[in-house]
Amino acid sequence: MTRVAAVDCGTNSIRLLVADADPETGELVELDRRMTIVRLGQGVDRTGRLAPEALERTFAACREYAAVIKELGAERLRFVATSASRDAENRDEFVRGVLDILGVEPEVISGEQEAEFSFTGATKELKGRADLTRPYLVVDIGGGSTEFVVGDEHVGAARSVDVGCVRMTERHLVVDGKVTDPPAPEQIAALRADVEAALDLAEETVPLREAHTLVGLAGSVTTVSAIAQNLPAYDSAAIHHSRISHDRVREITEWLLRSTHAERAAVPSMHPGRVDVIAAGALVLLAIMERIGAEEVVVSEHDILDGIAWSVAGSSA
Repeated sequence: MTRVAAVDCGTNSIRLLVADADPETGELVELDRRMTIVRLGQGVDRTGRLAPEALERTFAACREYAAVIKELGAERLRFVATSASRDAENRDEFVRGVLDILGVEPEVISGEQEAEFSFTGATKELKGRADLTRPYLVVDIGGGSTEFVVGDEHVGAARSVDVGCVRMTERHLVVDGKVTDPPAPEQIAALRADVEAALDLAEETVPLREAHTLVGLAGSVTTVSAIAQNLPAYDSAAIHHSRISHDRVREITEWLLRSTHAERAAVPSMHPGRVDVIAAGALVLLAIMERIGAEEVVVSEHDILDGIAWSVAGSSA
């Protein structure tokens, strides 16, 4: 076992994972996983600079993470940041601050590396599972975009399209500044058409239908799993590697699209921030499953952060 630490610093949040990794068995034993909202990208589009208060919030989180890393005795650390955090005029302040606190420089990775890390994080633990055949299609349904990655041991092809739960909700389910409750049939039809067009775009470069196992990541997928299992509260252990049938995903999606805000908010496993966007996210998942003929989706709580941890474990072996 190698004890490693991984930090993923985005525009809105910064996340830490400390884990024991065994490259031989593919086992990643999580010791600490946490997220802090720091809004590092606050105002950067307008000013071209990282705001002083945003930098301080980020450095405060880094100091907290440094204490955790030291306490748990991680041997190696990798810090990955978005390109936005490095393109700002005062990026040197950010780099210097992180280096002073954590002893490593923030590292901007390419889209290809990001796809590889996400794929590794989501599928490494599935290695050797006789009931799950490769190649895998890893689908990460985010707020603004969805990433598609097809691969066997490594990434074969990847594509990101601008279809996510927040973007689709804002584009099709909002009228006069409010989410329609519930949406009209024509709104749902327009949303579905948009998703289908995005799937056409993804299929230009990624052979979606060649995959034998669909692996779903991120909050829309994990929330559908929680609903499918009727969980009394959000439970990562119960959700991780759960398998949800196409019929169940369809039932849940249809219910979400005809439900009211109050009905969705009453679901005990529903995060408050997902109440208004979960219907669109579920519809994206359903459309993907129907496009590729998937009978089920394997749900993973592990993602790019776990892939970064594996990259550290491999480099320290």
